[in-house]
Amino acid sequence: MEAASAAQTCVHNVERALSAPASDAANTQALSEEIASKLDAAVTAALPQSAAPGVIVGVRTPEGAWKKGFGIADPETGAPMEPGMHTRIGSVTKTFTGTIILKLAEDGRLSLDDTIAEYVPGIPNGEKITLRHLANMTSGIASYTASEKFVELYLTEPGVAFPPETLVQYAVEISPIFEPGSQYDYSNTNTILLGMVIEKVTGQPVETALRTMIFEPLDLENTFWPGKQTEIPSPYAHGITLQSYAATPEAPLNATNWNPASLWAAGEIISDIDDLLTYGRALGTGQGLLKAASQEERLRSFQGPEAYGLALRCTGEWVGHTGEVPGYTTVVYYNTQTDTTVVIQTNSDIPSGDCGSADVLPSNPKGISCSLPAMRIFNAVAPLLGGTALPKTEQ
Repeated sequence: MEAASAAQTCVHNVERALSAPASDAANTQALSEEIASKLDAAVTAALPQSAAPGVIVGVRTPEGAWKKGFGIADPETGAPMEPGMHTRIGSVTKTFTGTIILKLAEDGRLSLDDTIAEYVPGIPNGEKITLRHLANMTSGIASYTASEKFVELYLTEPGVAFPPETLVQYAVEISPIFEPGSQYDYSNTNTILLGMVIEKVTGQPVETALRTMIFEPLDLENTFWPGKQTEIPSPYAHGITLQSYAATPEAPLNATNWNPASLWAAGEIISDIDDLLTYGRALGTGQGLLKAASQEERLRSFQGPEAYGLALRCTGEWVGHTGEVPGYTTVVYYNTQTDTTVVIQTNSDIPSGDCGSADVLPSNPKGISCSLPAMRIFNAVAPLLGGTALPKTEQ
């Protein structure tokens, strides 16, 4: 697969992203009333078209910052959505895991060209699949979420905890789906395997690596790895989902305290708006996370029309990731041309619009494209901040 042409259509000016100001001085300044009013109106119009009770939106630019909650945080009590509430961030976790892999490569403790067979035995094509293939989703290892056995058990008992080895085994049974490096396929299993590599190399649990390599250096005081704990730290938004046989469109389930262990290194982290704004900018610039050479490699790594690089998405100059878990969707994107960070947190993972056979709410709007909640809100505010982006709905 050719990476150069894809990168040219995504991050046009890598040097600009690498040379962003070292300090985010806009943190304490408010955006102009004109821009804030436009953002407010865009979110207010988009939220009813989503299937989310509420949303938290945060923006940081060189000119100032803005954050606001809209709608309802708890459908049972009617409590309002407010900035500072914790949510599960789903696959945004993948960028954390990928960043640690890059940091370990910087330190000479592994190479992106190492094979997964050097760390985890029993993987189909394991002697051909590199850590780079895992990070950019070209390994040919199926996602465990494509396993009928996994899906049946998960939908029957959505709170069940799966150790990473079990998740990998579900994937092994239906892999490979193509030769390593020949195609792109978004697979949670890839990031689970990278988490196992982190533990093998560091000799520590992946949560320890996250804390010492990312949470603490960036002062992310409200970002957590819950492990098998099902509770979300207060304050938090209550999330609704249809991902269970027990759920119906008329009666979605409260997924707030479902066990996150089946997501592990691919989607387990909990965070809030301020931490995600800080992290999103660091993710886009590399500041506080990676050396310039590593960040440059990451920003030039996007392959194919999907624009997926080293555990990082790119779409229309925005780099970052989307996330979806039962009850929540998230967007964290950084615009490499305007030095703008946008974070969206919603308390629903239910799609809306013309979604074919997918389960939707009875109030589902017709005549609009299918989208998960956070992506719908992001696409409403992105044009006001320097660009339009249409992130993929896969999480």
